[in-house]
Amino acid sequence: MRTGAGAGRSGYVHEAVCYDSDEHLLAVVVPFLLGGVAAGEPTLVSFGERNAALVAAALPPGCPVTFLTGGDVYARPAGAIRAYRTLLADHMVTGAAQIRIVGELGREQLGDSWDWWARYESAINYAYDEYPLWSMCAYDTRATPAAVLADVRRTHPTTAGPRERHTANAEYTGPETFLLENRPEAADPLQRHAPAADVADVAPDAARRIVRAVGEGRVGPAKLDDLTLAVSEIVANAHRYGRPPVRVRVWAADGRVVVTVDDAGPGPKDPFAGLLAAPSERSAGFGLWITHQVCDHVSLQRTPDGFALRMTVGG
Repeated sequence: MRTGAGAGRSGYVHEAVCYDSDEHLLAVVVPFLLGGVAAGEPTLVSFGERNAALVAAALPPGCPVTFLTGGDVYARPAGAIRAYRTLLADHMVTGAAQIRIVGELGREQLGDSWDWWARYESAINYAYDEYPLWSMCAYDTRATPAAVLADVRRTHPTTAGPRERHTANAEYTGPETFLLENRPEAADPLQRHAPAADVADVAPDAARRIVRAVGEGRVGPAKLDDLTLAVSEIVANAHRYGRPPVRVRVWAADGRVVVTVDDAGPGPKDPFAGLLAAPSERSAGFGLWITHQVCDHVSLQRTPDGFALRMTVGG
């Protein structure tokens, strides 16, 4: 039997914690964790080093809360979804009636790459709904940009507060709508300059050669291999599912390569394309899913002129 906000419910309970002090964070998170322990539910924390230490110090000695390690789980949204789905499935196999997780994104995810992390926060309302999960996502209002906090309210059905308050977010927007909206896209600094390559009507194999020629020596061989694979998949998708012309532009600097692919089509119809595994290698979303696995940032834009996708590797 599920407890707390999950009692009498099925599927995913997804809450935000928007806190303005350490005391505020602990007032929400500690009762949440202790409630899970008391109910015999798997109870986990996925915080950065500072907040993990803060929470650990506030729990009773020996409290059986699991602190997840390995911050690279949040390296990419699609990878995070894949990892958490595996974790949740493993707990269900052992008979868990409910799993509790409190987590946070790093400061770096709240900056220029927030657009795809906003998509992550929206997509998991669907991606985790087959599991009896109750999670809280913590955001420090002292350091989180206002635009990010606005998206937090749109991607979390409720906000958790002290004294076990749970307030519905009137701004909440379902993922089927949110994910098809245009996310505000921060221009990459490299795009302030003319691209090193700008070609139209290019085939996938030619696009690979162009990206490799521009990126050689700019990023490591593994990252360049990943990027050329991603570009090949996206150019193939643009020819197969989009509308001509298909245009590829490449920018590069030491340690970083940016590629955009655009066409005159409407873009993928599936709101979860790229974030959830495609059903097969022949499906329309497979190339986009591969791209989300290997690139360090992926941005999607729908414009009156068509669809554009930007891929970045490197810092």
